[in-house]
Amino acid sequence: MASKAVSGGRVHLNGARVKSAKSVTIGDEVRIHRNEEEFVVTVLQLAEKRGPAKVAQTLYDESPESVQARDEQRQTRRLFAQSRPSAPVKRPGKRDRRKIRSFIRKE
Repeated sequence: MASKAVSGGRVHLNGARVKSAKSVTIGDEVRIHRNEEEFVVTVLQLAEKRGPAKVAQTLYDESPESVQARDEQRQTRRLFAQSRPSAPVKRPGKRDRRKIRSFIRKE
């Protein structure tokens, strides 16, 4: 999944697009685009081997601006979803379809 994101151009290291073989060093800024969200993280430490997610979370620090921007985007999407009309509760029955057809033919 990560290599697809890198090859798809969704990951930038220090402002430049990277290939999957690029090494990351301490202090690097990594920008990750996922759907409509962008994460901006700074590498604090490097792990010797792959480990659990809790340990991995201690190896980087997400910038406060990134967290705030994602929260604002999430809030905007939530408000937009609430303002859209919802889908009908059920499909129209036989009588409802007849009413719809007669209404359409009148125009």
